[in-house]
Amino acid sequence: MSLGAPDLPQRPVARERSSVPAAGHALDVLELLARRGEPLPAAAVARELGLPRSSTYHLLSVLRDRGYVSHLEGERRYGLGVAAYELGSAYQRQAPLQRIARGALDRLVDTTGHNAHLAVLHGRDVLYVIEQRAPKGPVLVSDVGVRLPATLTATGLAMLAALPAGQVRALFPHADALVQRDGLGPASTTALRSLLQSVRGRGYAVEDGLVTRGLRSVAVAVLDHSDHPVASVAVTFRVEAVDDDAESRLVTAVREAADDLSARLRGQARPPRRT
Repeated sequence: MSLGAPDLPQRPVARERSSVPAAGHALDVLELLARRGEPLPAAAVARELGLPRSSTYHLLSVLRDRGYVSHLEGERRYGLGVAAYELGSAYQRQAPLQRIARGALDRLVDTTGHNAHLAVLHGRDVLYVIEQRAPKGPVLVSDVGVRLPATLTATGLAMLAALPAGQVRALFPHADALVQRDGLGPASTTALRSLLQSVRGRGYAVEDGLVTRGLRSVAVAVLDHSDHPVASVAVTFRVEAVDDDAESRLVTAVREAADDLSARLRGQARPPRRT
């Protein structure tokens, strides 16, 4: 194997020259919307950035489709979307969180004897950032770097239940935005709202066999200083290995781990969890 620099395929020069300005203009749009702090008409975006209207509409359309811009149809204005918020807060949510969470998850595995993991919300999916496997624990789909539909996972449901209703509607505006597996999982926005209400009532989320048959998970959201769910902690176990009493103890252990992380993110003693 050669240790020298690999031969890289040559890109068409014309494509490079056309894509770089487009990327810059897209960032200009996002920065403008962030500075103004309120939704703007497309014409105002074009005027302030000195862009042709046709190019501006194209940029806004692409950014809207990717979730970085939201279109307020009734007002004919554009504002920042959920993906822009997620991108802007990603470092704060993930980098420090992973450093302080690894020890908490190690302790959770030692306490419960089951696999533990930490996930963050990434659009309509969850992204697993820490996976701590217990001795003889099952091999899980939810390894580090794996993304799964948020509505089919305990980690995702725990975070969605802690979001404002308006943000949940923005993420899942209609049934086509929902993913089912083998006919299971919420099939409508009404069903999703009911499911999230149940999660809020219990104070934790449950997933039973939707990701892997025979495995069950319980999860609790990690909240920042504004009670925004920055992550969720979960344990996963074989259904036949845990009875109701044992599951109740698992929920307590997961809640304590999530509350500990919430408190450490806020730089304070563990706060009481809001219900």
